[in-house]
Amino acid sequence: MTNPDTSKPPGQADVRTVGSTDALPVAPALGLSLDAAQMPRKSTLVTHRILLISVLAIALGALAAWAAQLLMFMINVITDLAFYGRVSDVIGPTAREGSFVLSPAGNQLGAWVILIPAIGGLLAGIMARWGSRAIQGHGIPEAMEQILTNESNIPARMTWLKPVSSAFAIGTGGPFGAEGPIISTGGALGSLLGQLLHVTANERKVLLAAGAAAGMAAVFGAPVASLVLAVELLLFELRPRSLIPVALATVTAVGIRYATYGAAPVFPMPNVAEPGGMALISFVLIGAVVGFASVWVTKAVYGVEDLFAKLPIHWMWWPAIGALIAGFIGWIEPRTLGVGYDNIDALVQGHFGLTVLLSFGALKFISWVIALGSGTSGGTLAPLFMIGGSLGAVVGIGINHWLPGIHVNMGIAALVGMAAIFAGSSRALLTAVVFAFETTRQPAALLPLLGGCTAAYLISAVMMRNTIMTEKIARRGVRVPSEYAADYLDQVTVGTACARDVFSLRADQTLAEVRRWLSEGAPEAQHQGFPVVDASGKVCGVLTRRSLLDPQWHYTLTVGELVTRPPVMVKESHSLREAADHMVAEQVGRLIVVSQTAPHRLVGILTRGDILSAHARRLREARLKDRHIKLGKHRHPASPA
Repeated sequence: MTNPDTSKPPGQADVRTVGSTDALPVAPALGLSLDAAQMPRKSTLVTHRILLISVLAIALGALAAWAAQLLMFMINVITDLAFYGRVSDVIGPTAREGSFVLSPAGNQLGAWVILIPAIGGLLAGIMARWGSRAIQGHGIPEAMEQILTNESNIPARMTWLKPVSSAFAIGTGGPFGAEGPIISTGGALGSLLGQLLHVTANERKVLLAAGAAAGMAAVFGAPVASLVLAVELLLFELRPRSLIPVALATVTAVGIRYATYGAAPVFPMPNVAEPGGMALISFVLIGAVVGFASVWVTKAVYGVEDLFAKLPIHWMWWPAIGALIAGFIGWIEPRTLGVGYDNIDALVQGHFGLTVLLSFGALKFISWVIALGSGTSGGTLAPLFMIGGSLGAVVGIGINHWLPGIHVNMGIAALVGMAAIFAGSSRALLTAVVFAFETTRQPAALLPLLGGCTAAYLISAVMMRNTIMTEKIARRGVRVPSEYAADYLDQVTVGTACARDVFSLRADQTLAEVRRWLSEGAPEAQHQGFPVVDASGKVCGVLTRRSLLDPQWHYTLTVGELVTRPPVMVKESHSLREAADHMVAEQVGRLIVVSQTAPHRLVGILTRGDILSAHARRLREARLKDRHIKLGKHRHPASPA
């Protein structure tokens, strides 16, 4: 670091000598001091705000749990009334106890059952037209869109429109799950709470995710899977500020579920033995087959959506048409109607034979794809489980037939199929594995689940750009994060990236001296900004080349007289991420770098170009292919004769 020193003042017209305002933010001329220097905010993993958000998340978890129970109750009341002409199964002294979803499969309506789902589809279409079209579908894509594009602001009316429309659609036999609507409803409750309070956009996102995760946890008693779902599909980050509140919300929701209905697993299955090596390979194969099916299912859903979009009638009528087809299929195979959690029980317990698996799986697929593609309000998880579980069990039966010595367990085969189709269609790998485990509590199934779900995930990632969760919003131009990588800029310190060969100006130098030095054209004089230091070497600020050459300033002024604002500084130990955020916050393009131990001592200058150069190094490292250990014969130089 050097100081230019010239002494011949150039002739110059008399101009005003007031301070400039176009220089970079620098120290005031009222005594050269760093007391007012602008430093980046201290970066912390958590702040005191997390306590407030955690308390709100706990309350939200309780609210979402009761909302989930209310939704189940509404579905059961409508199902009991629509298919059995009573409400005694749900209300009254003879009502069934516990957390259950009433199945419409036992109805005695005959061909009249075709019309029942159409009524629910029509009501859902009417509510979508005069309420909000966002209630169509399973709700997770819409929540993702609000997080990514609208600062997690979900309209307040969604807190009741979504559950009511879903209750009518599912209660009248729609082939959907109840988990999607309650996830959407819980997210809407969290967003509403965040809109009523003074919180940041990130905090509102956390509340939205907490409500959504709590809703799912309340339905399935799966707190860890719900937390992971929030991370993989809603939060798009893995940070304490979000993990802690969401985890507390899911624990609260499951605690209420346990207190109300007990702690038994949602899908109980007989205890199974640890599979052998060949059986493990078989489960991975099952996952791969189901992975191909997950791609087909995703494409089929949106293909049906495109077909409905070509109909020459208003979209309000589409759900009724789709439900009419679902009702016809329900007449043929009643088990395709409604949520069908009892069918999942039968799958994991191995109660379905090959003929039932083939017919039920195929018909459930057709019914659900058409109904969901028509725009009816309902969830995806339970139907996917039934489709994937049926396919997994069929493949397992085939393996046992052709290779009987492997002994593939039918329950695990169905379970792997259930989880794998969700992992493939949504790319929520960890959610699928943990969810299948938490809802069955079979530790012997963990390894098959991990292998099968990973295989499905791989097939899906290779064959399909978007997922069943992201395709809808991707078509609307929303870019969804696909991976959670470490922030490279957060790993590089300012001290390793800044320019240390800096030419500084003395505060007592006149403009005449500096301008002469600039006019000489030396390489060190070509910079666009120059630090200013006082006689003791302490940093005063930065002046731009433009300010120094501005003709409005008289040549007799000193450099120190041009500084007008506190310096924008950063320490060597700060990360480039902190430095970049500091640049944006202070609206500057360069920062003074000072020593960690001596904060008044100039170390260098950090510019936007330095940050981009560090990012470019990361890209080169990611793309560079090199071999560090080379195998083979090494040639030794011949020894002198």
